[in-house]
Amino acid sequence: MASTPPPPPPPAPPAGTLPVLAGRGLVKRFGDVAAVAGVDIDAWAGSSVALTGPSGSGKSTLLHLLAGILAPDDGGVWLSGERIDRLGERQRSAIRTRRFGFVFQQGFLLPELSAAENVARPLMLAGTPRRDAVDAARRWFAPLGLQGLERRRPGELSGGQAQRVAIARALVGQPEVLFADEPTAALDTAAGAQTVDLLLRAATEVGAAVVVVTHDPDVADRCDRQLDLRDGRLVGAPGMPEGAPAGAWAGIGR
Repeated sequence: MASTPPPPPPPAPPAGTLPVLAGRGLVKRFGDVAAVAGVDIDAWAGSSVALTGPSGSGKSTLLHLLAGILAPDDGGVWLSGERIDRLGERQRSAIRTRRFGFVFQQGFLLPELSAAENVARPLMLAGTPRRDAVDAARRWFAPLGLQGLERRRPGELSGGQAQRVAIARALVGQPEVLFADEPTAALDTAAGAQTVDLLLRAATEVGAAVVVVTHDPDVADRCDRQLDLRDGRLVGAPGMPEGAPAGAWAGIGR
């Protein structure tokens, strides 16, 4: 029986365009240990990249550098061509609130809020009036298979439902970049597959770049690209990130 051919690769970005998120020469040390040791990485609008590797390889540290949660000891991070790692904490916090979305392993929903209020919270933190924020949040429930659950508290949701609420919360502000750190680790196989498919589809529809940290090869296979970290370095990816079009790094230096 003939094997099923692999799906075609995603289309390459137009030559000369910038990645929405770029890290160059990123280094982060904890004492004498370099958790991230000179990584170049890019993420493109409407595309997903999985960061894989064993525990302790630097995946989550790299995600935190790209998201502005940690400052690099060397190298830099650019968002839509603007360097962000040198900004103050208040400015980086504003970027995380307004321009980034986050999905974590446990979801971190507030138990005292309804599902719709949890989804609306990033908009309210950014200054959107509560009624408008909740109305915008409710529009995400049907696309993510959550219709009818808007008023439920997190304790009244299944694990898969709660994680989909967390995805809606991450996407409600239409972020430029969505970060997902082991988003399916607390779910069973079926729920995990459905959840990551919904996450990637919804993020693509809003044009977000997606950076996923995962140990799960099934999750990684669903992303457009996979980058493997070992001892803080990308395996087989020195220098320019694979797939970056000619001219993409014009004006971006160390």
